Amino acid sequence: MVQDCIFCKIVRGEIPARKVYEDDDVLAFHDINPITPMHFMLIPKRHIASLAEATADDAGVLGRIMVLAGKLAREQGSPYGFRTIVNTGRIGRQDVMHVHVHVLGGPNQLGPMIPRG
Repeated sequence: MVQDCIFCKIVRGEIPARKVYEDDDVLAFHDINPITPMHFMLIPKRHIASLAEATADDAGVLGRIMVLAGKLAREQGSPYGFRTIVNTGRIGRQDVMHVHVHVLGGPNQLGPMIPRG
């Protein structure tokens, strides 16, 4: 883990979070600034800076995160679908350099993901 990474600090319990799920390898918690009624994030507990830096060794935990997304979305109140977003790097607007999957949903249909131009 990286000492100053905010998500690593959440994993270590140094910063509080409203947890949705936790096991030995994965942590899910509510976003502090939700943009939909249901908005949480899934992260690997082990620090992986971005998808661009992920390796074959990370495939297991990243796969588990994707499988958990649907299960947790249903449990958190979005049984009819949800959106996952993984921002990667500067161009992808990644704000925290620790892989995280946003899971968004709720009772209403989501708008378009990216405006077409």
